[in-house]
Amino acid sequence: MENNSIAVGLDIGTTKIVAMIGRKNEYGKMEILGIGKSKSLGVHRGVVNNITQTIQSIQQAIQDAETSSGMKIEDVVVGIAGQHIRSLQHSDYITRPDSEVVIDEEDIDRLCNQVHKLVMLPGEEIIHVLPQDFKVDGQAEIKEPIGMYGGRLEANFHVVVGQVSSIRNIGRCVKSAGINLSGITLEPLASANAVLSQEEKEAGVALIDIGGGTTDLAIFKDGIIRHTAVIPFGGNVITEDIKEGCSIIEKQAELLKIKFGSAWPGENKDNEIVSIPGLRGREPKEITLKNLSKIIHARVVEIVEQVYLEIKNYGHEEQKKKLIAGIVLTGGGSQLRHLKQLVEYITGMDTRVGYPNEHLAGDSDSETTSPMYATAVGLVMNSLETQEKSVQLEKAKMTHEATVPAEAEEELEAEETEIKNDTPKERKRFFDKWAEKFKEFLDNAE
Repeated sequence: MENNSIAVGLDIGTTKIVAMIGRKNEYGKMEILGIGKSKSLGVHRGVVNNITQTIQSIQQAIQDAETSSGMKIEDVVVGIAGQHIRSLQHSDYITRPDSEVVIDEEDIDRLCNQVHKLVMLPGEEIIHVLPQDFKVDGQAEIKEPIGMYGGRLEANFHVVVGQVSSIRNIGRCVKSAGINLSGITLEPLASANAVLSQEEKEAGVALIDIGGGTTDLAIFKDGIIRHTAVIPFGGNVITEDIKEGCSIIEKQAELLKIKFGSAWPGENKDNEIVSIPGLRGREPKEITLKNLSKIIHARVVEIVEQVYLEIKNYGHEEQKKKLIAGIVLTGGGSQLRHLKQLVEYITGMDTRVGYPNEHLAGDSDSETTSPMYATAVGLVMNSLETQEKSVQLEKAKMTHEATVPAEAEEELEAEETEIKNDTPKERKRFFDKWAEKFKEFLDNAE
């Protein structure tokens, strides 16, 4: 892949909008060329609820990214989440016209396109069709059917569905901000790409991405995505609780949460107190850290239990579905103190915080390796991979077209030497043969 191909990811979140420009360096690692960030004003729980404000926020983030990279952004890949997202399992099959020809990419595309035509509930649209495992002529548990012979190709699919209006609103905001929308990716899939290793995906892992408005879940086992869910709670609900519980304004509540917040109330002593300036001429407020932790703890437990219920629904307690690699936390909310310990305590599963630095070039800015930017990093990575695939397909097409006439020419030369001393009648027959071959080649090229 050429070193100059760049990709742009746009993460439209509830609290912030991030535009990130990246490309692959010669070692296959991702280099971040520019990043832009703006406060997200028109998004609630992952869904756009104010078009004008969202357009302004997107333009601001894009402008910052262009300034920091010195490049012009033309098209972006956008992440989608929100409470309208749901997923389902579906099985489908195709009958191939000729079982003597090996299965190729086209067959798999045909099967996926067939699933895309599924009838959804009114107002819903399919976002992703993700094949899990294949069956060829009844032979089960095939991960990669390309190159095999078979007449009937079946597959189990993980289908991700979203609301048409929400998807269109995001598209409209991006286009109105003056950029092309080149693709939409489910945010938990993008985050998973950025923070999970292939070994973890093989062993079985649950990725929990705690954002501002939603908490996204993606479960992998045997290297395949098995379950996705979006829970409509995130860091903002915790801030809201602090605001209500301590009778302070939102800005102060957010600062309190980041600076002094902890998910484990036992950590704070009773005499630890923080003083908050009062509003215009009012007395300052004194808040004990123990009370603050209690408020945070109550809400975090609720979020974690909701996610754990989804993990149970997937059936992780079965031996075949066991998640050996446990849980990986990412997103801005994963930076809350003692959250890792609380998640381990509630679920009884090994937990770590996921940073997107494994796939980034070594000289990356420490800010971009924060869990907050996992989704943006993943979106850029997905976009680069898609570009790489399309470049490879183009090359394969070109080489195929180039080799066919060359083969025809070789055969022609061989026959030409054979009939140099032949009669005119035989020579005529040779030219008829050659004309047939040439016609055949042209038909194939079409």
